[in-house]
Amino acid sequence: MAYMPSCGTFHAPLVSSCLRRKFTVVATASKAKVGTPEKAPTRVRFAQPFPPQKKEVFDSLERWAEDNILVLLKPVEKSWQPQDYLPDPSSDGFYDEVKELRERAKEIPDDYLVCLVGDMVTEEALPTYQTMLNILDGGVGDDTGTSPASWAVWTRAWTAEENRHGDLMNKYMYLAGRVDMRQIEKTIQYLLGAGMDPKTEGNPYQGYIYTSFQERATFISHGNTARHARKYGDLKLAQICGTIAADEKRHETAYTKIVEKLFEVDPDYTVLAFAAMMRKKVTMPAHLMYDGQDDNLFEHFSAVAQRLGIYTAMDYADILDFLVQRWNVANLTGLSGEGRRAQDFLCSLGPRFRKLEERAQGRAKQLPVVPFSWIHGRQVQL
Repeated sequence: MAYMPSCGTFHAPLVSSCLRRKFTVVATASKAKVGTPEKAPTRVRFAQPFPPQKKEVFDSLERWAEDNILVLLKPVEKSWQPQDYLPDPSSDGFYDEVKELRERAKEIPDDYLVCLVGDMVTEEALPTYQTMLNILDGGVGDDTGTSPASWAVWTRAWTAEENRHGDLMNKYMYLAGRVDMRQIEKTIQYLLGAGMDPKTEGNPYQGYIYTSFQERATFISHGNTARHARKYGDLKLAQICGTIAADEKRHETAYTKIVEKLFEVDPDYTVLAFAAMMRKKVTMPAHLMYDGQDDNLFEHFSAVAQRLGIYTAMDYADILDFLVQRWNVANLTGLSGEGRRAQDFLCSLGPRFRKLEERAQGRAKQLPVVPFSWIHGRQVQL
């Protein structure tokens, strides 16, 4: 999903060091203490409790979701699978195909590998994202695990489609032999154990705005990794990244349609939710990333993605402007006074963010070179 630098240099707002991991690992040369809860102020989940009457909105849209959102899923029998893009282990030519894959991968530079691994690690944290959707209020979660409700069916099937992304990228990198798979596997385990805090506070309006933003960010990120892979001569990797990007684009369509419908039936509350989400800034799903060594791994990964143009602060601003236009925020009518203020805030936010970022870039200094355990400790320019 939710990609990683999914929210941006994704990372501009992402690169912020104010995000603190809820589970820390205190490691020394002699011992490591894993999963120790950090004694920080407890975050209040329901800063503004979701109004119970709003559940009626999602109840009323149950049939609409079935007719307009579930149709964006692809039948399993017509879906691509990771094996379609990888050497066939049952084939006599398997070893020759792996050799060709490894030869192509030799031309991929380390900084690109860092971005590719970061994207893959983010995709592999999929269980966390399904959990996030299932704990949203408003009756959109899967209360039995097999609920036939449209919202629950969508979440399970979306998870099933997204699950292929991490599988494919993981197997590709394993066969390519350019990265330290054990360090990557540790990173995935740490990330799943740490979870994420998207700051939606259980509000489904904010939750679907968050996923709309994230899916577009992921589409952009994977699309740019495809472009870079093509430049480095690995057309198969470019195809892999492009295929994943196409999935993310379809998922973005689904989530933006949901929010579009919310603007239609409940514009005032929806614009307030949109403004609330943007004031908090969209946090990348993998912001608690850790490999057992680098306490600032996510910030370092995000900085590399920013430098390469995989996902940048300007992409963040572009997504914001895209959603404001997609949901026709500027032309909303009949809003409350608070709703009009939220409308003005959203319509001016993109340009203001760009100006701030341009100034920051003008003051930017040469960033350091840091080692990444994912690529056997080799150093990469941030």
